Amino acid sequence: MRRYFPFAALAQPRRGNVLLAAGAMFALGLTAGVAVRPSLAPHASEPALAAAPRSEAHSEPADRAVADTPLAKRLDPSLTYPAEVIRVIDGDTFQARVRVWPGLDVDTKVRLRGVDAAELHARCAGELAQAQAARAALETILGEGGVALSHVGIDKYGGRVDAAVSTRSTADVSAALLNGGFARAYDGGKRGSWCG
Repeated sequence: MRRYFPFAALAQPRRGNVLLAAGAMFALGLTAGVAVRPSLAPHASEPALAAAPRSEAHSEPADRAVADTPLAKRLDPSLTYPAEVIRVIDGDTFQARVRVWPGLDVDTKVRLRGVDAAELHARCAGELAQAQAARAALETILGEGGVALSHVGIDKYGGRVDAAVSTRSTADVSAALLNGGFARAYDGGKRGSWCG
């Protein structure tokens, strides 16, 4: 036996509120599903996951294997995202409003990929001087405009991303800081001291 609920049922306080809430939850879930699902699809750069319908070792669907792949490995490194600098935090980190999709901007902290600059919370006067110089250099470079992020990944510290950054006049901001002596190469391991 099928049961239909006419729109007039929405006028009844008890039944109407329940139906209205259920309809709103369904619409919200459908919208969220459409928005989230494309990010789980394999990219052309991942032929091993896209080609194999099942993981031979675990006999699970390819969709499950993609979903279990860390987000940082699912991001497409060939994409470039325009960004508006909000503020420079220190010599290797800044806050930006990043255009991730037409009409969709995300505010995030961006850590320059492959470099480490001295910290403003310095342990010695020399480190503080280096940190201030690195921050000023990064402000100058980012002030050129035309800031763009590429090779975006998740930083090891939560709440920020790790990216290669370019500007209108500087193809690689990290390399410019290294060449200027404002930062040193960093591979994500333990950072050395700036004092001494």
